[in-house]
Order: sequence, then C-alpha cells, then structure tokens
Amino acid sequence: MVSSTDFDTNVADAAAALRRFADAPTAHLIDGRSVASETGETFDDHSPVDGTLLGRIASGGAADVDAAAAAAAAAYRSWSRTPGPERKAVLHRVADGIERRAREIALVESIDTGQAIRFMSSAAVRGAANFRYFADQAPAAADGRALPTPTHLNYTSRRAIGPVGVITPWNTPFMLSTWKIAPALAAGCTVVHKPAEWSPLTASLLAEIALEAGLPPGVLNVVHGYGETAGKAVTEHEAVKAVAFVGESVTGSMIQAQGAPTLKRVHFELGGKNPVIVFADADLERALDAVIFMIYSLNGERCTSSSRVLIEAPIYDRFTEQLAERIMSIPVGHPLDPETVVGPLVHPRHCEKVRSYVARAEAAGATVHAGRRPDGGGNDGSSNYVAPLLFAGADNSMAIAQEEIFGPVLTAIPFADEAEAVSIANDVAYGLAGYLWTADLARAHRVSDELEVGMVWVNSQNVRHLPTPFGGTKRSGIGRDGGDWSFEFYMETKNVAIALGEHPIPKLYR
Repeated sequence: MVSSTDFDTNVADAAAALRRFADAPTAHLIDGRSVASETGETFDDHSPVDGTLLGRIASGGAADVDAAAAAAAAAYRSWSRTPGPERKAVLHRVADGIERRAREIALVESIDTGQAIRFMSSAAVRGAANFRYFADQAPAAADGRALPTPTHLNYTSRRAIGPVGVITPWNTPFMLSTWKIAPALAAGCTVVHKPAEWSPLTASLLAEIALEAGLPPGVLNVVHGYGETAGKAVTEHEAVKAVAFVGESVTGSMIQAQGAPTLKRVHFELGGKNPVIVFADADLERALDAVIFMIYSLNGERCTSSSRVLIEAPIYDRFTEQLAERIMSIPVGHPLDPETVVGPLVHPRHCEKVRSYVARAEAAGATVHAGRRPDGGGNDGSSNYVAPLLFAGADNSMAIAQEEIFGPVLTAIPFADEAEAVSIANDVAYGLAGYLWTADLARAHRVSDELEVGMVWVNSQNVRHLPTPFGGTKRSGIGRDGGDWSFEFYMETKNVAIALGEHPIPKLYR
C-alpha cells in the first residue's frame, strides 16, 4: 500500500523542480545560448492539475527559427563529419544525464501534462534507452552495401541529410522527443526542435542535459512557440531539409503542404483509431487486462491506444460487463499520487473535445459507462479530470468508432466472425496499430496479414522493441521509426560504380 508520505514527497520535489520555470521565463536554446524571442513575446504554461501558472515561455516566430536554422546549418558541417564513435560517446553521455535527472524529468512532465507519475517515471527512463540504442548504431550509420556485377563494383554509403526539424506533441513529450532527436543526432544531422506549447518544459531539460554532455553548440536548438508561427517557420525554412512530426493527422497534412515548395522530406507519426480484436477462444482474463491497459494508461492520450475493442458476439455481453465493472476501480486523481492511473487531461480545450463524445455516443444509441472520480466528481467540465469511459452497444458507423478521441474512452463493437472482424477493423481512415487476441495460431497469422495497419501485437499489449519498425498506414503516418528505418529517413544513400575492366562502351559516331 502506498502511503500519503510518498505523495507529499512527490509534491514537494515537483515544486522544487518547477521553481526554476516560475522564477524566470523559459527561453529558446539557439547555438548553445538561452535567448528570448526577438519580439520579446511569451505565452503562459498552466498545469492541467489545477490551472496553476507554471511559467512564461518564449514565443518564437520566423526570426527565431531563422536564427536556430542558421546555427544548425553552421554546426552541421562539423557534426556530420564527427566520427561515429565520437558521436556515440556524446549520446551515451546524454543518456547518462537523463538517467541522473530522471526523477526531475518525470515530476516536471507529470505536472506539465497531467500524466500519472507511475507512467512518466518509466517514460524518462525510456528516453535514456532511446539515446543509448541510437548511440550504439552511430558508428555504422553510414555503412552501405557492396553490389557487384561482372563489369562493375557498386557500393553504397550514407550521409546525414542536413539540418532537420523535429516537431513533437504534448502527450509524452520527453520520451517522444528523444525518439526523434536521438537517431537524427546519431546519423550526423543537426536539429531545430519545436516542442508542443501545451507541455513545453522538459524540452528545455533535454537541451540542457545535451549541452552538459558535450553536444556542440548549434547541434540541438530549441524554439518554443505556437504551431501556426514557430512550427510553420520550421516547416517552410529553406535550410531545414526534413521534418519529423508527431501529432494530429490534420496538422500533418498542413506540414506536408508547407514543406512542398522546398521539397522537404517528411516523416509523420499521426493519429490512430486502433482496434483490439478479441475472439471467443482467447485468454479473456489476459485480454481484459491488456484492453484496459492500452486505453486507460497514459490518460488514453497516445497514438497506439486500443480505442476500439471488437468482441466476438458470443462473449460480447460478458466481456463488456467486465470492462464496465473494472473501470469503476481505476484510480483517477492527482498525477503525483503513486496510486493514480488516470490524471487530468492536458488542456481544457482537449477536455471539452473528449467530453463532447458522451452526448454524441448517447445520441447515436450507445450505452455510456463511466468510472468514478475520488472526489465524487464526474465529467461535468468543472475540472480537467475525465473519468474512464466505455461506450457499449456501438457500431462502426458511429463517430465514437471513427474519430480519434484521444482520451480514456473505449468503444466496444460486436462482430459475428473473422471476416466481419477484419472488415470492421479496417473500416476507418487510420491504420497505425492493431491488437489481436486468439488461441488459434493460423487465425492469428491470417488476421494479422489482413489488417491495414503498420504494427500488430498478437496476445499482447504494446511492447516496443527498438530495432523494429514503428509507424502506420493511411492517415496514421508516413515512414517508419526504429532500427535502421530511422536512419533511412535522416540520411541520403549514395551509390558509386567502379568499372572492373574495359567493358564495352557504345560508340555513337562513325
């Protein structure tokens, strides 16, 4: 049993960690220096827990991005030519710094995003793991292949593409920024990072850790601001050769259009409406645990959440009854309470969107089951807390089954047979992930092959293995992260062909 002392200690430590952001405005990091916006403008960052002002953040625009891009371009020449083993050593020191400050990072992020500390603690550690993994790949990142023919020796090599823009979301910002920035740095790219304005604080911590680890000035630059100003300036800047973005599908399409005049390479990890398919022959106890974990952890605010559960008809009523019963015991509360699973959602505007689906579900004829708040409150809009929700009796034509809600909200849909399960699963605009529960191995392979998604987990929740490809199809994204797939985005491949002898050369004259 967790004692109240643990909560009190977390609150005190978080207050100490956050004090620096309250004492002075949070600046951009450009060319290794903390600088205010050229206009002097700032925006306020409020905690979703109680609306407390956490600090004022420099609000960047085109001039600030131009300075950051110039710094990245100047640093690129030397960083891209730094030997891989040296880049590896620097990135390992970044990972060391993340691990030393993991508790501070987790506490700040928990208060800034509303995510429960139990998940943010592991997210900080995962950030260090991302840096270590890609650090180890840095020495071989430029390696290519030998492709000989009888007349020529062809060989390939790779080089970093140049300065890149990284635009990250508000849901688990520290971990997701490392997932993009670490492979870019390992490849030899320099970075202009634009963090989400709803949870900007830990981006400054990562930049600080990187500088302390010996990352040269200009290699990692951070420009805070709004998407329509700072973000747009990054996507349109001539010096930025590629943009990696995590966020909403609509924003992704805007970024693609903004980058088109400069022919930017883009990598998008976008939205999802991911199905988890539960067949009657599955281990239902384990399936229940996995379904609940994948939608109600991290406040349901993650792209890979299993937001639709498709249940075989013979077990539909029993399974949904058990889901409805179990969400009543999911702890909802202050994110620094070690027992909390669901904390406040990140922003009042996002809460309003999530809550709006209750009325839409009822109007469509679905049955709404809601969990409890510890204070007896519900989903009435009086705070940023949204109790876990289950929409039962749904069909796939409803908005609650088609639209990404991005909150602790699960839609339950029955299916008659395997063919209908696949049809329902694929009948959405998204295609990021799928989850499948069955004891039939042949069925597992058949259904996995037919799902129109980038990733499938069979009899498992989302368990990431860093060398594997991560990404989606349809409106869920472009490209893949992980392993060598990350380097394929951040690097250009060159082929060299050397004649092995005097092969015939056509003569085009008499």
